[in-house]
Amino acid sequence: MSPESMKHAVTKVKDAGNPNAMITDRGTMFGYQDMIVDFRGIPTMKKFAPTVLDVTHSLQQPNQSSGVTGGRPEMIETIARAGIVNAVDGLFIETHFSPKDAKSDGANMLDLQHLEGLLTRLVAIRKTIRSF
Repeated sequence: MSPESMKHAVTKVKDAGNPNAMITDRGTMFGYQDMIVDFRGIPTMKKFAPTVLDVTHSLQQPNQSSGVTGGRPEMIETIARAGIVNAVDGLFIETHFSPKDAKSDGANMLDLQHLEGLLTRLVAIRKTIRSF
């Protein structure tokens, strides 16, 4: 769905009696084997509801020749930082103590041992951004 189309999804949720809708940017297919985040959509979606960036899903590489979805976990911090700078209301980051052994999406997960350091850096960036 385009960022502009998310208005209709939020309207349906609110019309059903739930005033607490949130929406998520999970990346967009780029070609056949890559997901990307178009950060131009964040301010548009924020007009309709709080917006969460699904960092790890947006780094998936589906349709690999191996038949297993790949990923770019080395880009997690880059995408998360860009989300913070672009004022997303929240981040979704899949973690696992052993991503290679995860039952699903291990190829794009953050190893749990790196989560605390990442969150510390992201909070520092958020504090700086809010001062502008």
